[in-house]
Amino acid sequence: MAEITAGMVKELRERTDAPMMDCKKALTEAEGDMVRAEEILRVRFGNKASKAAGRVAAEGTVGISISADGKTGTLIEVNSETDFCAKNEDFLKYVTELASVVNTQNPANIEAVAALPMRGATAEETRAQLVGKIGENITPRRFVRTEAKGKLVSYVHGSKIGVMVDLVGGDETLGKDIAMHIAAAKPKSLDATGVDAALIDAERRVAIEKAKEAGKPDAMLEKIAEGTVQKFLKEVTLLSQAFVKDDKMTIEQLLKSKNASVASFSIYTVGEGIEKAVVDYAAEVAAAAKV
Repeated sequence: MAEITAGMVKELRERTDAPMMDCKKALTEAEGDMVRAEEILRVRFGNKASKAAGRVAAEGTVGISISADGKTGTLIEVNSETDFCAKNEDFLKYVTELASVVNTQNPANIEAVAALPMRGATAEETRAQLVGKIGENITPRRFVRTEAKGKLVSYVHGSKIGVMVDLVGGDETLGKDIAMHIAAAKPKSLDATGVDAALIDAERRVAIEKAKEAGKPDAMLEKIAEGTVQKFLKEVTLLSQAFVKDDKMTIEQLLKSKNASVASFSIYTVGEGIEKAVVDYAAEVAAAAKV
């Protein structure tokens, strides 16, 4: 049996908000498998056990650059150490310009961005100069560049959430509405075909375990699981979601009413998936006092 360490219990606690003892029991039952332990806690406590996984800790901003004809566009995330830096005028100007450079130069990946020409130097040299001026570490983290089938429309919410939509047909107003909806509802994919099979399998397993605990007969388990999966897909796929401005229609129905479609979309939330180190100052002082 795998050894269950205090660090593993702490990590599961941070991911799920479940009580420490329950985290330890779940890890023991899962033989140290963190993903399986999280599923066990979801069965026990419901979806609350997944909420911490989406916490955003890093600072920074998103930038978007779209060509004049709306055919190519880039969404980029650049991280900083503090929100103070993220609101700095020089930092915001750098992010906007970097998005434009990436959109024009079309680098292969985020590592290749450093060598791109920018302000008579390279993007890396420009970044280093800004770090020296502001006094904080600044890191281009990721980008997505889209060549549109239709026309690209974007929306940025508070500099922290960026959305880019490839809209075929329709108009600018429809595109903005769809982009704003995506920022609010945060779909995982356009339709069910784009949802990670591992996520669907996890929903199915959790539904079956919950049904078993509720005493449902074995003959009903698959039907219950399928119903749960379909509900999950309806909630996380763009076309099936209820439109935030009118919940009586889905996004798919809205698009059909405008004789339009969405070819693709991208959404970035600043710091998504990054955990910021939490400093326990009281513990530091106590430790220093013992020296």
